[in-house]
Amino acid sequence: MKVILKIIVVAAALWASTKLVDGITVSAESTAKQIGTLLAVALIFGLVNAVIKPVIKTIGCAFYVLTLGLFALVVNAALLLLTSWLAGKLDLPFHVDGFMAAFWGAIVVGVISWLLNMFIPDND
Repeated sequence: MKVILKIIVVAAALWASTKLVDGITVSAESTAKQIGTLLAVALIFGLVNAVIKPVIKTIGCAFYVLTLGLFALVVNAALLLLTSWLAGKLDLPFHVDGFMAAFWGAIVVGVISWLLNMFIPDND
C-alpha cells in the first residue's frame, strides 16, 4: 500500500512540475489519460531512481563530496531526462524539453515529493 502512495505522490509532484516549469509537458487528450500518463511516468521515474541512482552515487561519490551535494541536482535532472526518453519509447505523452527544464523540474519534483511525503505516516 505504501508503494502505491509513493507513486501517487510522485505523480502529483510531476503534475505540479508540468504546471510550474516551462518545457515539461503531458500532452494527453483527456484528464483521465493525463492521470494515467502521470502515474505511469511516476512508476518509470521510481524504477529509474531505484536502479540507476545508487550506481551513479557510487561512481560519482567524489563529485558529491567536492560539490557538497550539489551534484545531486545534476544527477536528478539527468534522471528526469532519462525518464522522459523512456516515456517517449513507451509512447507516453510526457516530454521534458532540455536540461534546464529537467533541472528545475527535478527541484520541483523533489520539493513537492518531500512536502507530500511528510503526510504519509511511517510504519517503522
